[in-house]
Amino acid sequence: MVDAGLIAVGAGLAIGLAGIGTGLAQQGAGAAAVGAVAEDPKMFGIGIVFMAFPETIVIFGLVIAFLLYTIVSGATIG
Repeated sequence: MVDAGLIAVGAGLAIGLAGIGTGLAQQGAGAAAVGAVAEDPKMFGIGIVFMAFPETIVIFGLVIAFLLYTIVSGATIG
């Protein structure tokens, strides 16, 4: 049986590293979106969509952390 502490560390890493990855992805996307909106205000909607794409990385990290938490708590999925 895997130690509950190691599973908790894995859940923390899943959220933390996903957050860092999202921040790095939004760094470039945000700059590009602001530049596009500065040139053409009609690009605002597309810029918002491109800023939302990296957020899915954090959602995946949250799902993995939740699955690891259910292993620690002994709950069953499904």
